[in-house]
Amino acid sequence: MRQFFNIIPGDDTCCILLYGDIGDSYGTVSSGQIARELLAAEAAYKSIDVRINSNGGEVYTGIAIFNALRNSKADIRIYIDGIAASMASVIALCGKPVQMSKYARLMLHSVSGGCYGNKNELKSVLAEIESLEDTLCQMYAAKLGQSAETIKSAYFDGEDHWLTADEALRLGLIDGIYDADPVPEDATAEQIYTIFNNRLAEPQNELNMNIEDLKKRPQFKNCVTEADVLARIDQLEARAAKADGLETENTSLKATVKKHEDAAEAVAAAERKTLLDAAEGDGRINAETRPVYENLLKEHPEDGKKALAALAPKKRVVDDLGGGDPGKESPWEKRQREIRDKYNHK
Repeated sequence: MRQFFNIIPGDDTCCILLYGDIGDSYGTVSSGQIARELLAAEAAYKSIDVRINSNGGEVYTGIAIFNALRNSKADIRIYIDGIAASMASVIALCGKPVQMSKYARLMLHSVSGGCYGNKNELKSVLAEIESLEDTLCQMYAAKLGQSAETIKSAYFDGEDHWLTADEALRLGLIDGIYDADPVPEDATAEQIYTIFNNRLAEPQNELNMNIEDLKKRPQFKNCVTEADVLARIDQLEARAAKADGLETENTSLKATVKKHEDAAEAVAAAERKTLLDAAEGDGRINAETRPVYENLLKEHPEDGKKALAALAPKKRVVDDLGGGDPGKESPWEKRQREIRDKYNHK
């Protein structure tokens, strides 16, 4: 028999899991999936246990699943493990019998829906919601032995009606209560749902299914047995550990390189400033042209140095007058001295 993720095989009875949101377009539990799994299970087993932990979902998908279970040739027994809310509580009705964990919760409420459009379209959606509620009330009524009108008045009033296992048993929604691993007494419905979803890994044959999927991946193409797959996983984990060490080392090396780069840039910046100050000081460049040569020195240092060296200094009158050397007499000073000496002797 083909293996399905949600089928847990047994000796005389198999188990199908309805864990997750119900919906053909977005949910983890779809009508097509359940129908296929039912057909596969019926071919090998006379009895099928269906275990539920679901917050509900799409009404049409839920009705399709309900009909598939109700019309199955197998003996269907339903177990509410954690949460059977909204549409999931409707699906639970078709169990023969329906058992509920003493820690589980069951919830009934009105149908929700919406649309965008004109008033006629809105009226059409409202009519469809009311029609769906009538259908669901009839499904509940068949289990409870009450009228659809009574069900609608009590549970389709716009509120969420959460029931414990004892309350569901008294109403007739379930046929019995079974024991299970306890959950905190003050646990919310969301917490109960999560707790039972986390326990899902224990009864499933997920390892076999995941290994088969792994064998299809390039990294595991040469693996034949489960031992080969696990050995390959060990190799990949070891490689990943080395990669983490290399990443740490790489980060450290990058920091060291950055430190050296910053130091080298500081030296280069100081050298550029010296060259530019000298060039501006002797008139080869001025404040307007300095940025041009600064950028040239940054981008092409050697070309920038050559360009500055090729510029001719601008000789100023003050240089001639002052001589340029503080310790040496300038031509102007010499001439002035000669004039003074000539007239002083007369």
